[in-house]
Amino acid sequence: MTANQYTNGIVRKIKCDGTKKKDIKKQLLTDINLRIEQGEKLEDIIAQMGCAKEIAEGFNESISPKEEKKYVRNKILKILLTIILLLSFLICFIYWLSPKVKDLDNSKYFNKNQVESAMLDTIELLDEENYASLQGKAISQMQSILNKETMQDVRNQISDNWGKRQSFGVMYTGELLQGNTHYAIGEITVIYENVSVTYRLTFDKNMQLAGLFIR
Repeated sequence: MTANQYTNGIVRKIKCDGTKKKDIKKQLLTDINLRIEQGEKLEDIIAQMGCAKEIAEGFNESISPKEEKKYVRNKILKILLTIILLLSFLICFIYWLSPKVKDLDNSKYFNKNQVESAMLDTIELLDEENYASLQGKAISQMQSILNKETMQDVRNQISDNWGKRQSFGVMYTGELLQGNTHYAIGEITVIYENVSVTYRLTFDKNMQLAGLFIR
């Protein structure tokens, strides 16, 4: 342990303001260094002075109630400020992670016509059950669910008999920003003979299928 570490341990436990703590630490270091210059070892000096807690308690006995209240108030304010800063950081971080959608017309990463074309192409491949082609147009995480068994389960949750596709509804598109990642999203309702189905499709910047939601 160094003299600086020893005195820091003392002043941290003294219930007074920062200015007075600095003065106390300065005086303690001066006394210790003077004894070292006179030939004493730091270990012996620390042993004679006692543990940091005992020395701090001695100083605290001479601290006035008014000054102690001020110390407690300042400590609480510091704690509250730290909490506020942490909450502010957390709010900003959550906002940064939260999905934000904007118009595709102003996108630097996606072309609206290309996204709409990819949406129609994806739906047609799903209707044709052409899962090999779908997997080739999807990110790796999506490929495992683009198979006949999984997609048939999804279709059956809506209806066990969709019938033939009749028409496409209006397309809605946007750019989704989550963190630093950009996606194109689109939603469209498709009319089949026996059911109306809404598709929500997500594409990454390489126009690979990155998300599929059907209801």
